[in-house]
Amino acid sequence: MADGRGDRRGGSGADREDGYDWLYSEDDPSDPPQDDGEATRVMSTQPRPSARDTGGPDPDAPPTRIAPTPGQPTSTSPKPPRTKGKRRSPWRWLVVALVAWIVYLIAVPVWAWLSVSKVDAEPDGTRPEDQPGTTYLVVGSDARPGLSGRRTDTIMMLHIGNGPDLLMSIPRDSLVPVPGQGTTKINAAFAFGGPKLLVKTVEDATGIRVDHYIEIGFTGFVGLVDAVGGITICPKTAMNDPLAELNIPAGCQEANGETALGYARSRKTQQLGDIGRAQHQREVVTAIGNEVVSWKTILNPVRYWRVMFGGAESVRVGEGTGPIDAARFAYAMTRVNGTDGLTCGVPIADLAVNWDSERAPALFELIAEDRTDEVGKELCTPTGVRQ
Repeated sequence: MADGRGDRRGGSGADREDGYDWLYSEDDPSDPPQDDGEATRVMSTQPRPSARDTGGPDPDAPPTRIAPTPGQPTSTSPKPPRTKGKRRSPWRWLVVALVAWIVYLIAVPVWAWLSVSKVDAEPDGTRPEDQPGTTYLVVGSDARPGLSGRRTDTIMMLHIGNGPDLLMSIPRDSLVPVPGQGTTKINAAFAFGGPKLLVKTVEDATGIRVDHYIEIGFTGFVGLVDAVGGITICPKTAMNDPLAELNIPAGCQEANGETALGYARSRKTQQLGDIGRAQHQREVVTAIGNEVVSWKTILNPVRYWRVMFGGAESVRVGEGTGPIDAARFAYAMTRVNGTDGLTCGVPIADLAVNWDSERAPALFELIAEDRTDEVGKELCTPTGVRQ
């Protein structure tokens, strides 16, 4: 009879010639193991606690699918770990600062322009036809306490076009016909009829159409010079003029607003009187223009603010003059004393300020036709006297 253990473990020895004898050991589990150095040890295992015992999920149960929330991504890929906030590039801050500075450079003059006074300077009656290029009539007005009405000591014409920019001084004592007043000094037109009559008088006398009117007040003039930190003036001789509150040595020197004003207005110290004073006026005006557009103004926000508002408070402009026209005027004033510009006095025949009957009309014609590149030294001299 076969051994019962043999039956439990899969049959007799004859039936177990399949190479799996080690699996069907006939040793009784209750017998102590025999250590022969080759037998495989069977490690006892501890039964794992059931999910039912621990209250956790059953590992044998099929996985439960959780429906995604609407709008939530369904990807099961792990999310990258969150990192700390990235440091902003210094170039980004540089760009922001640059944009802010550009906005400032644009906004300040626009704001300042809103405070510029306007005046009706367009005369009535017949006027010269439109001409090529652009011509400005520049007037320095004086409204000091104690004076009856307004007067002008400075009259200039600035022409810009295809040729060199040209600044021409008109001496205030020039004898010309003034409509309704006969032949008299040209600055009397301003005293009698203000900007309109002055523009009409200049147009009739020169044949040049005035496109824009710029009036600079002496009080604002002082503030503008101080706003740019002063200007350089170069008197050839010492000047002592109590009426102009001026006492300066010869040679180039820095001048504040009051000194620059006295330098531009003094004629008692000039050998040529009003003719010599016109040279100083052109010198001062162009020096201011150079300071206004210098890099020091552009890079210094405080100076830039003072210059823009100082300029706005010191001028009156014709009603047809806009901010772009004013900007072109300011830029051109920086060029007339250089290699790309011309500064002249009206050609005169004598120190009584009678205009030269040949040279003056010739210069006026070249300006009216925008042919300033043809203006020669015989027509354009610093004093207007033939050289």
